[in-house]
Amino acid sequence: MRRFLQSLELFEDNERKKLAIFTSLTFSQKLSGLPPETVFQPLLKDNLVSKGIVLSFITDFFKEYLVDNSLDDLIALLKRGKIEDNLLDLFPIQKRTTEAFAEHFSKEGLGTLVEYNEKKMFDVKLKDMKSALTTLIAENADITEVIETVKQRHKESKLPDIEVVRILWDAIMDAVQWSGKNQQQNSNLALRQVKTWAKLLDSFCTTAKLQLEIMYKIQIQCYEDAKLMKLFPEIVRSLYDEEVLAEDTILMWFRKGGNPKGRQTFVKSLEPFVKWLEEAEEEE
Repeated sequence: MRRFLQSLELFEDNERKKLAIFTSLTFSQKLSGLPPETVFQPLLKDNLVSKGIVLSFITDFFKEYLVDNSLDDLIALLKRGKIEDNLLDLFPIQKRTTEAFAEHFSKEGLGTLVEYNEKKMFDVKLKDMKSALTTLIAENADITEVIETVKQRHKESKLPDIEVVRILWDAIMDAVQWSGKNQQQNSNLALRQVKTWAKLLDSFCTTAKLQLEIMYKIQIQCYEDAKLMKLFPEIVRSLYDEEVLAEDTILMWFRKGGNPKGRQTFVKSLEPFVKWLEEAEEEE
């Protein structure tokens, strides 16, 4: 099989298509114990890829395999073949872009594969940005440098603003070196971290919607992390003082916030601060 695959350029188009279908059926119908790696790895020969022969072959393979199998089955097969993370390598080098991937497989009726790849690429961008930011924050990098890094990565990745805001909060809190079971020390660490990096949040929480998203992130983390459970009102107050959260945003969350996790508890704990805000507003 390896010899056939490495000699695909010697076959006519219709013969290559028959071989792709036959190869697909050997896996789809479990006709042999052939390891997927022995099929997919030989396809990565530069001369075959550059001529578009591999892309044509693998497209026919995918289409035939998905007749009787799910996309999850195909992805599992690609993982076993150690090619799931390198699907762009099947394209000629000048076409190795997510746009070319989407255009090609959409035209071939493989929209579900396009959606899978887009989600995978999206998740990779999220992970890379979060990892880079967590490292910078943990190393106490200059806040101006961090802001510029986020702006640059945001521009390059084209991630939605709301995803960037979520990443910022996660990175800030992931960088905290928690102190075991010392609750008071953990509380101090959390509040210090929020205050230290408030300017970073303020640079990107530029709308009421994004500010509200930060409040939801705080709500969920305080609900899920026992050491932060009682800190919700203090974190919100700190971000208000640092001008990250506007009064209208806080009141909107208090009156209409939609996330149910711990909401009753947090609404009650925030009541004194909200009352102070409302009284201050009336006096003005």
